[in-house]
Amino acid sequence: GNDALPDFRGSASSHFIATTVELLTTGVDVPGVRNIAFFRYMKSPISFYQMIGRGTRIDEPTGKLMFTVYDDTGATRLFGLPFFSDPKGPEGPAGPGGDGGLPPPPPIPPVIVDGFEVAVSNLGQFIVGSVGGQAMPIAIDDYRAGLSKQLIDECPTLENFRARWVNPPDREEMIALIVGAGYSPSVLRMVEQMNDYDLYDVLADLAYGLAPRTREDRTLAFRYKHASWLAAMPAPATRAIEAIADQFAIAGTEGLENLHIWQTPEVLAAGGLRALAAAGEPRTILRETKERMFAA
Repeated sequence: GNDALPDFRGSASSHFIATTVELLTTGVDVPGVRNIAFFRYMKSPISFYQMIGRGTRIDEPTGKLMFTVYDDTGATRLFGLPFFSDPKGPEGPAGPGGDGGLPPPPPIPPVIVDGFEVAVSNLGQFIVGSVGGQAMPIAIDDYRAGLSKQLIDECPTLENFRARWVNPPDREEMIALIVGAGYSPSVLRMVEQMNDYDLYDVLADLAYGLAPRTREDRTLAFRYKHASWLAAMPAPATRAIEAIADQFAIAGTEGLENLHIWQTPEVLAAGGLRALAAAGEPRTILRETKERMFAA
């Protein structure tokens, strides 16, 4: 196994699964690891955090900014537990937990399948966040409710939220405050399997009950709902605006605010900045396009 480790490090062009018993705690160094699965029962917070620590590093060359833990053994119960062992009493050694004296989790009634005893535990899905200064797993529903409260505290209405979203400095300040409170909109989008949606729709759905649209659906709705506005433009400007709107379908808000949007092939083919200028001041039209996109 050790001979193959160099092939695992820093490889962004291939996928692999490394199955280990203890090696992960004692030397495996794979900065790009994105998924850690626990199939072994653990009692030591130190060993657990060593394993988790292998996934917590940012690895910019592979685009890794977060990681996922799959826990089939209840190992995440060790989040937030102290690293020291309970003192052993004079009457004998530590209890049956061993490995630091922690007691084992309560037994779960077995299920018998074809003569085999199977322990079934629905641990649910969690996001690790800070609770009282400790890294602790937070149930998805609780995480969702906490993020929603933070957002509503910042923007009481959907109109407030939309107004701040279309202005990059206001949006960045709002997101920074939410992240500073311990909640990540991007992580929630991943957990909710909403990667086809812009963060605007993820958050508007969460806090204000707006029916979410995928990036592609929102772009189509923009063309449909604002057809009369587009038709009133000179034809070259209409084509340019539609090409700009298509950038939202590809990359969401960031696509509309791309500093190099005028150099993208689709916008260039539609006439680019010169075509848009046929309808007025390009910056003003671009902002109105963005406002209409999020109102679609």
